[in-house]
Amino acid sequence: MSREIFAYIEHHEGVLDDSALELINAAKKIDESANVVALVLGTGDNLNKACEEAAKTYASVWKVDKSDLSYPNAEIIRAMLVNLLPKGSICLIPHDTFGIDLGPGLSVKLDTPYVPDIIAIDKVEGDKLVAVRQEFSGQAHTHVECDISSGAVLTIRPGTFAADESKSASGEVVDKSGDAGDVEVKRKFLEVVEAEAGDVDITQADILVSVGRGIGEEENIELAEELAEALGGVVSCSRPVVDAKWLDHSRQVGTSGKTVKPKVYIAVGISGAFQHVAGIKGNPFIVAINTNPKAPIFQVADVGVVEDCIEFLPVLTEKVQEMK
Repeated sequence: MSREIFAYIEHHEGVLDDSALELINAAKKIDESANVVALVLGTGDNLNKACEEAAKTYASVWKVDKSDLSYPNAEIIRAMLVNLLPKGSICLIPHDTFGIDLGPGLSVKLDTPYVPDIIAIDKVEGDKLVAVRQEFSGQAHTHVECDISSGAVLTIRPGTFAADESKSASGEVVDKSGDAGDVEVKRKFLEVVEAEAGDVDITQADILVSVGRGIGEEENIELAEELAEALGGVVSCSRPVVDAKWLDHSRQVGTSGKTVKPKVYIAVGISGAFQHVAGIKGNPFIVAINTNPKAPIFQVADVGVVEDCIEFLPVLTEKVQEMK
């Protein structure tokens, strides 16, 4: 008998997050014959747009339209999902800042196992699921066994499962607003305070040369700037560079920085911890330059260069300039 798997869909102003197309493939790794249902919560026209878009990928879309959901609130959504999810179902949630808030409490309320930050499904045998996680900033992989006989809440690391770009479904949107119930909450959304714009908007760049701790010194960032100029791109960075006050926070990529969608991403001296990689969306061509051949960044890179970036960057810049 096929399992019932639910995917929590994140969206903003009617546009689905990239993870929406990845969760369905994660679900199929658990059970190829599963009935995968998209859970789309929100309000108004933006919710309807998101549901219509989700229905292109998912055969079934459950819509919950509540005025309290004008902005995602994990306290409200957790209670509504408890009302909605059938007993024994598996719920997949993106492992981002919101998913980290939503997932653990949901598993407690549903009395099901919880496995966070999954990067792969190793195997499923009967009611035993073996998931793969990373430990020690990606330096080691662990295989976690989970009994899914009573269901489970699993958070999936964005970008680790291929996106389903087929848009082959003609799914049905079912309004489940009544079944979700009305929830009283202690915290309420007030407003979004936009961060001040920096000198460069890295979210609009097609080419990013991103520097990390491995750049060594502030003066060496000039090497990345020269490469970025030769490529027609801009310089971004990881959190240690911002913490050192070498570059402004507006240049930071990651969960505590900006989410970017470049066509090419060159990671210079960046280890590739989840908090950084989670900020890279849209499946860009990734080039990683690092002296450590076991750095996690190489696991997501299309091209890996094991070399001292201080020595390699001038050579690469010169070659780019020659080609131009």
